[in-house]
Amino acid sequence: MSMIRDLRAAVRPALRRSRTASDYDATRDPSVTSAVVDCGVYRDGKRVSEHVSPAKAMERVREDGGFAWIGLHEPTEREFAGIAQEFGLHPLAVEDAVQAHQRPKLERYDDTLFTVFKTIHYVEHAELTSTSEVVETGEVMCFTGRNFIVTVRHGGQGSLRALRHRLQQDPELLAKGPSAVLHAIADQVVDGYLAVADAVQDDIDEVEIDVFSAATSRRGGDAGRIYQLKREVLEFKRAVSPLLRPMQLLSERPMRLVDPDIQKYFRDVADHLARVNEQVLAFDDLLNSILQANLAQATVAQNEDMRKITSWAAIFAVPTMIAGIYGMNFDYMPELRWKFGYPTVLVVTVGICFAIHRGFKRNGWL
Repeated sequence: MSMIRDLRAAVRPALRRSRTASDYDATRDPSVTSAVVDCGVYRDGKRVSEHVSPAKAMERVREDGGFAWIGLHEPTEREFAGIAQEFGLHPLAVEDAVQAHQRPKLERYDDTLFTVFKTIHYVEHAELTSTSEVVETGEVMCFTGRNFIVTVRHGGQGSLRALRHRLQQDPELLAKGPSAVLHAIADQVVDGYLAVADAVQDDIDEVEIDVFSAATSRRGGDAGRIYQLKREVLEFKRAVSPLLRPMQLLSERPMRLVDPDIQKYFRDVADHLARVNEQVLAFDDLLNSILQANLAQATVAQNEDMRKITSWAAIFAVPTMIAGIYGMNFDYMPELRWKFGYPTVLVVTVGICFAIHRGFKRNGWL
């Protein structure tokens, strides 16, 4: 009997540990893991498990080594609570990941790096209007630990499925651990910025050509389209500029959670990001210049219209004045009783009007 009691005492802690590790299991509450897009365990650069729960993935990692990559899409607070507990994620970072709409940043909580990326997608349009949506934003947030990486995606764009498959075909890079995945995500996001910058450049060129064309310069262009494009560029800028500092830290400052070999790759990402940031700043300045040119053209067109109106008003003032003088009905006025008075007044009136018109025409007012 004493041997049985000793055996039970030895088994009970193991059962308790096993129960704790599997508290977060899809078989208990499927709704809790409905936000999990994919979950896998990677060892020596190769995937060794298919579609396991996060708890099972971490259990295998603790037993056999490697790291777990859990991908989620727009999780609710309830859906994310179990994963946050399993991986020991900081409550402030978890709150940011659930609520989204965060500024790009890099923060460290104990042994976890929390990184926020803004994804940018170019919205195709047949014609740029004052209400056209040019760029669409989303977010990718990464919790990077020693033996795990949790990615949380918000928005319809920025899927990581193709990236996961591409990394799985490069075992040498994937063997570097979670920091290799973090670099791949950063690289994909910044490459997306480069593609969007090229597309936005085409839109700006189109607006610039339209503003300085002869037909548009006469009507003053379309300020609404320029303002809309400027707002979209501002949204682009909000995604790119705040990310400069995090990429600089990842590429220059030694970090325990970032493999030294992977840190070299972050330098390349930081260089590309700096180039995109310069482009976005140039876009903003160029749109300011285009807008000023558009407003100047509108002002010039208005001045030309006012000169024309003033010129015609001066011409019509001559017959109005003469008709007013001879309409005062005085008994003693010159030429009232003269036989050629009426045709003479008409000829003089037309002559004066013609001379005034010719003078305005010569000066470019008409």
